[in-house]
Amino acid sequence: MNDGIVINPQVMGSKPCIRGTRVTVSTGLRALGGVNSKEESLALYPYLTRADIDAALEYAAWRASEQEAELPAA
Repeated sequence: MNDGIVINPQVMGSKPCIRGTRVTVSTGLRALGGVNSKEESLALYPYLTRADIDAALEYAAWRASEQEAELPAA
């Protein structure tokens, strides 16, 4: 995980958020996915930076690459 994403049990129900905000990674990605550019996403959330959006994308890519392994029963 990177420094731009934080998980705090007292903020947004422990969902990963963009550092210093209450914007969850999923909210940021939905905004980015629903528009044509980072600039439009930044217009929706003017308190975010390009680095914040990049951090959300990096976090999503990291989560998507996780692999789950089935463990044998004890």
